[in-house]
Amino acid sequence: MASIPTPAAAHGATMMPGSRTYLCYLDLIANSGTQMPANPACAAAVRQGGTGPLYNWFAVLDSNAGGRTTGYIPDGTLCSGGNRGPFNFAAYNAVRSDWPKTHLTSGANIELRHSNWAHHPGRFDVYITKNGWSPSRAVAWGDLERISSVTNPPQRGGVGSEGGHYYWNVQLPNRSGQHVMFVHWIRSDSQENFFSCSDIVFDGGNGQVTYGDGQTLSAEQIAEADEAARASAASTAHAGHDAHAGHDAHAGHAGHYAHAGHAGSEHARAGAGYWDQVTAALRDVHADLFSRLS
Repeated sequence: MASIPTPAAAHGATMMPGSRTYLCYLDLIANSGTQMPANPACAAAVRQGGTGPLYNWFAVLDSNAGGRTTGYIPDGTLCSGGNRGPFNFAAYNAVRSDWPKTHLTSGANIELRHSNWAHHPGRFDVYITKNGWSPSRAVAWGDLERISSVTNPPQRGGVGSEGGHYYWNVQLPNRSGQHVMFVHWIRSDSQENFFSCSDIVFDGGNGQVTYGDGQTLSAEQIAEADEAARASAASTAHAGHDAHAGHDAHAGHAGHYAHAGHAGSEHARAGAGYWDQVTAALRDVHADLFSRLS
């Protein structure tokens, strides 16, 4: 049976610590009956931009960024990659303190993970907001300190495998309170770049995620939810369906598009009924997991 890319298994966003779009996506799936996340910030983003961006949580991208930063991506739009991608992620720049948060320890050495569903060579630049930054203001380039840069990091699990990801160690700086981690993936085989913002709290945590609605999941539970969703979607796929078809396809819910990973980020229409089936499987798995793990 062919293994397919799903909304929970595509390149483009950080999974540990979870990006805003990734954690809001998990929240959306946990509340699939209403199609409205429980977290207030995630819910506000859905009311502003709909659910489409979350079903394409991995697609915060700019096909022509070419590694550019200050002067190209305006301050206050970093979490949406400057609003130049195929989906509208503008709502995820919102200035508020109640986004889902990953709890970490100041000065710790953590393993950062980024999905490797579609392999591309390139560099990952990791930034964190400086001391004195407050969630009461938008993230600007001047607020950021680069703490890590790695080119072609190792992979675990193999390209396209369930649970496969890039990984590398990042030494966290001394911080306290709420901060934002910004990850900029600069492909070396095209001008396409990917962006993600992860909200973190330095309070002695070890990867736990809180949603602000009384729900707390450990890092292991987040990983379990993601892995189970991928496995379910793969088993839902009919035999012989080759989602790659000679290039890297990324499943999208809104409009049932597959995001082609080649230069130019062209979008090819996939069979609507097929992706409806995959999306339904993802919703069922995540809803069941969150009901058991919360």
